[in-house]
Amino acid sequence: VQLQASGGGTVQAGGSLRLSCAASGRTFSSYTMTWFRRAPGKEREFVTAISWSAGATAIADSVKGRFSISRDNAKNTVYLQMNSLRPEDTAVYYCAADYLRGPDYYRSRVYAYWGRGTQVTVSS
Repeated sequence: VQLQASGGGTVQAGGSLRLSCAASGRTFSSYTMTWFRRAPGKEREFVTAISWSAGATAIADSVKGRFSISRDNAKNTVYLQMNSLRPEDTAVYYCAADYLRGPDYYRSRVYAYWGRGTQVTVSS
């Protein structure tokens, strides 16, 4: 599986962005899809995940109520809608995929497939 993230950019605080992660391969619909981010000087952190069927999602407390994840299996694409952006949301955002059916979706080390990342910068 190859992943390509896009949609990053620079936005003022309070603004919105939508990231996309397009996947190659016929097994996209079987994978849990997840967004992580890495801010300057910090470790990579979990943002949000969506199950293979889109029946379940999980989201970090730091972005709850502002970010949402969705997927379109027909387009092999997962989306991250980011609203009410804050300067502390500035980071490189990565999408990740793997065949997960357990509770470890928030752990970056369990994912075999990663996109290159897209930069999101929020100015104050």
